[in-house]
Amino acid sequence: MRETVEALVRLESPSDDKAAVDRCAAELTRRLGALGAEVTRVPQSTCGDHVRAEWRPSGLQTGGTPILLLGHFDTVWPVGTLERMPIHEREGRLFGPGIFDMKAGIAASMLAMRALIEFRKLTPHVVMLWTTDEEIGSGTSRALIEETAHAAAAVLVLEPSLPRGAAKTSRKGVGEFTVTVHGVAAHAGLDPGKGASATHELARQVLALETLQDPGRGITINVGVISGGSRSNVIADRATAQIDVRIQTMEDAGRIESAIRSLRPTRPSIRLDISGGIGRPPLERSAVVVRLYEEARRVAAAFGRELGEGAAGGGSDGNFTGALGVPTLDGLGPEGDGAHAIHEHVLLDDLSWRGAFLAGLIESLAGSSTSAVQR
Repeated sequence: MRETVEALVRLESPSDDKAAVDRCAAELTRRLGALGAEVTRVPQSTCGDHVRAEWRPSGLQTGGTPILLLGHFDTVWPVGTLERMPIHEREGRLFGPGIFDMKAGIAASMLAMRALIEFRKLTPHVVMLWTTDEEIGSGTSRALIEETAHAAAAVLVLEPSLPRGAAKTSRKGVGEFTVTVHGVAAHAGLDPGKGASATHELARQVLALETLQDPGRGITINVGVISGGSRSNVIADRATAQIDVRIQTMEDAGRIESAIRSLRPTRPSIRLDISGGIGRPPLERSAVVVRLYEEARRVAAAFGRELGEGAAGGGSDGNFTGALGVPTLDGLGPEGDGAHAIHEHVLLDDLSWRGAFLAGLIESLAGSSTSAVQR
């Protein structure tokens, strides 16, 4: 497993470098094929090719209800990062760009299938879907993810685990909005009354947005980027704000999106344009999610481990599958720390256990005909 992890990390795969991502896709395709999977590369023109692998039980040619293992192999790190962040081991940790988020999770799933096939002599019906644009919004992969998940009994997401290796039973939904204010330009000294400042109006709108926050309900709104105006002596005729929205429930998603789209200018000579929306729905801790977690917890206990659970403020592709009502358990990748940070690493002691745990969970779900996670 360590060899697989290091091989994938060496193939740097930033989301915006198709050639680099496709080199990683080629290696994934080769390794998955060697494990006996039927592998398909899903070609893309604007990002790297997605990789789909499927194992079918003997005699099963079509149909059946597979277990879906889901994740991505694009990273936030540009090609060349390995020169300043080389793969290395220190104090029981394996460091490298993209290792925690989330190439070690992919390697763990491959080890799980190898264990089942070679040692259990079992080939469960499993589909793996590894995508290439999760870090930039899943624009080309969302439809493929949802189509694949619709046919699945359960979805196991190999994103990084929470501290102490806990699974993620809920994730916030994510929205991105842009508010553009159109004002009226004028000379700030000679004709200020003839103007209508877009920047002043934007400031008032930012204050209005702040009133929509409710951290106790998991609703946060961050105006992260503001631009506008041309010179200090010109009343600005245009200003924009880019806004990040996080919510925990679909109910709040609809309410907050409606409130943002209902913003109105405070002066008749000013116009607002509002674009964007809730692009990634929340993964809610529903009854089917809890049942899937409890099954995973039981399997972990058989290995002498306590599998905790928790929530995450960021979204993943598991948000899409959970919103479909498909039982989804996230954060099943190896324990570590430093996603998107220079100290990104995984714990070496967790790697082999994580593969064995995943194999046990897949075997349990396949053997019980997924009765523990019926929708």
